[in-house]
Amino acid sequence: MQEPKIGLALGSGGARGFAHLGVIKILREEGIPVNMIAGSSMGALVGAFYAAGSDIERLYMLSRVFKRKYYLDFTVPKMGFVSGKRVKELIRVLTYGKKLEELDFPVAVVATDIQTGEKVVFQDGPISDAVRASISIPGIFVPERVGGRLLVDGGVVDRIPVSVARGMGADIIIAVDVAHVKQNQEITSIYDVIMQSLDIMQMELLESRKVASDVMIRPRVEQYNSKSFTNISEIINIGEEAARQNVMLIKQSIQNWKESHRDEP
Repeated sequence: MQEPKIGLALGSGGARGFAHLGVIKILREEGIPVNMIAGSSMGALVGAFYAAGSDIERLYMLSRVFKRKYYLDFTVPKMGFVSGKRVKELIRVLTYGKKLEELDFPVAVVATDIQTGEKVVFQDGPISDAVRASISIPGIFVPERVGGRLLVDGGVVDRIPVSVARGMGADIIIAVDVAHVKQNQEITSIYDVIMQSLDIMQMELLESRKVASDVMIRPRVEQYNSKSFTNISEIINIGEEAARQNVMLIKQSIQNWKESHRDEP
């Protein structure tokens, strides 16, 4: 029987994006293959790390020691407070200096052209360039210049890149949304202002992503600050639990696809 190609669409969400690791772990344990990943911002980071060949347990270990001091390099504000050179080098090291086309399976990284408003999708070239662009939160990170384009966070234009996964050839798309708006969120910094604003701007687009995906997993991590890297284990555990709750739905979607394509060569 023909097998469907399964794609993950991993959304943006700052530190809350570590829930993606929990989702991936449960999919592996349940024997649900991942044939491709499309990611925006933190979703791109996690997807690239995983597809670069890192064992999921190693990624769990790395996430728990992930601290802002390891990747933030502040600069005199002009187009951002953080230059991004340190995190770019960290990405390069943790993905073994690979290019996107050298990963274990296809990964598409979404960024936003800040000058034209266009969605930019990377599927080849250095991983560090693409992911550094995709995580460039406007106003926080200095935009990344790639190929003459000035690029910022992929979540600005496509928070959960379901359409990108579909364009990669996915038959079944599992989307993961970790960027819910927390009402009455305590706002204490420019980072909070920017992240909450991005989440609010994307709210209206969420329903269309939900319809376009076959399964939408929504780990309830909104109680955690997107810039906080102090509750990583809890965030990952919530991702695991959200994935477990959707396992039967995913398997049913796979079975339905197989039955509808039974007579195809």
